[in-house]
Formats: sequence, structure tokens, C-alpha cells
Amino acid sequence: MEEKVRAHAIISGRVQGVFFRMETMRAAGGYAVSGWVRNRSDGTVEAVFEGDRAQVDAVVEWCRQGPAHAHVTDVNVSWEDYTGEYSRFDITY
Repeated sequence: MEEKVRAHAIISGRVQGVFFRMETMRAAGGYAVSGWVRNRSDGTVEAVFEGDRAQVDAVVEWCRQGPAHAHVTDVNVSWEDYTGEYSRFDITY
């Protein structure tokens, strides 16, 4: 059984107004990762990803590129204790 992990990410750059949240939700769904993503008032995007280590790593790596019109300059990831509190991946506000 694969290790379950939780990653809390802050993504910086041109990441708002480029469908970053929607595409992050699509990427997370493709990897069976749960959690949430939202825009922050400072222009960054914040997300929490939970799931198997390999799948969470894949979504975090996807965030380093983002969707076509994004320009990601930094992804700051904090690894936290897995909680299992999410049953799906959502866009929050």
C-alpha cells in the first residue's frame, strides 16, 4: 500500500485569470487526488492535495507548469500530516 501524504501549495506568477483552478481540479481528478484549490487576494493560488505520494507528487509537478496561459514563477510546498478529510477535489472561494 502506497504512503498517503498531504501537500499544501502556494503557486505564484501569472496564475489567476488563466483557468488555473479549473485545470488544477482536472489534473487532481486525473490522478485521484482529493483536496481543494482557491485564488488568494495577493494574486497567488493556494491548494491542498491529499492522496498517494506518487499521485500527489505528479499534481504538484503539474502545478510547476500549470495551464497553457499561466506563467508559474514559484511553487512553495509544505508537507503536512495526511488527514483523509476530503472525499473529492473542489474549487473553493
